[in-house]
Order: sequence, then structure tokens, then C-alpha cells
Amino acid sequence: MSTKAALRKEYRKRRDILTEDQIAECSIEISNRCLTLDIWEYSQYHLFMTAEKNKEVDTSYLLSILQGKDKQPVVPKMVDDQSLEHFLLTDQTPLKLNRWGIPEPLSGIALTPQQIEVVFVPLLVFDLRGHRVGYGKGYYDRFLGECPKSTIKVGLSFFDPVSKIEDIDSHDITLDYVVSPREVFVF
Repeated sequence: MSTKAALRKEYRKRRDILTEDQIAECSIEISNRCLTLDIWEYSQYHLFMTAEKNKEVDTSYLLSILQGKDKQPVVPKMVDDQSLEHFLLTDQTPLKLNRWGIPEPLSGIALTPQQIEVVFVPLLVFDLRGHRVGYGKGYYDRFLGECPKSTIKVGLSFFDPVSKIEDIDSHDITLDYVVSPREVFVF
């Protein structure tokens, strides 16, 4: 059992030693495993855009899957230090890197959290109960709290779970699935 701060520190170190080739291979495997999930009958899929410098799961492969299945990808924009706005990603959506190196829409067709049916959630580590440790700013905790309870939450992780995260807060939202390169976890 570990606290979020200790896990965040440990898993940032683990993530930072991954090579570009390992990230690409794992991201492809995660995307392929997502195809086995029972989530493909919906329309709006929220997808975080990858910050390459953070060595995150490369979501461009999932974006290709969504587009190939004629789904509507929705991407976030950080509005301030507290919240996200959400925009349909179309061929006409202009993107620009924000201060963290994350591609964000400059404008477009806005959606509310209540319209989003599936969310692919970034994380550093998760436990066997579906709790996650993110990057510590709380953007996704607040966003997921605004989504309907029926919204499917899919975490994407390079690593296997820890047994238990000790310091779960009342506002933490449990994931429905986590997809790793080796396995799909269902909660």
C-alpha cells in the first residue's frame, strides 16, 4: 500500500526510463487491446492528447481507431488551473501546443461533459480496485465528476497495478477499465 505522492514519484521515474521505441510498442499494444472492450457502440469518445515530453501513452493510435470506426473524438483544452473545455476533433479543428507541450484545440465545436460517453483517462499508476494516480493537478478528477455516472472511464497505463492506493479521496472517481500492454483490467 502506498500514498499518491510516493506512487507519483516512483512511477514518474519508471516512465522516464522508457525509450521512444518502448513507448510506441506499448502504445500500439494498448490501442489494440482497447479494441477488445465492449465500448464501441457509442459516439463521443474523449481522448487526451499526448504530451511527448512526458512520455505518456501515445493516443494517436487510438485516434486512428476512432476515426476508422467513424466515432467522434473529443479532446480537452485546459482553460485555467482548474478546468477543461471539450471540443470535437475534426479536420478543421486548429491545434496548438499549450505551456505543457500538450496539443489543444484553439476553437471548434464545444461539448459538455454530459455529452461524452467514453473517456480515455491518463494516469501514472492504478490499483486493483480501479483507483488511479494522475499527475496531481486534479483536472480529470473534476472533469469525471461532471460526467454522467454512465460514462465509461478507460485508463491507459504502461504498467501493472499496485495492490492498493492508500489515500483515496471522496472526489476520486473509480475507473471502469484499465488497459495495459499486457492485460485489460475490469472494475
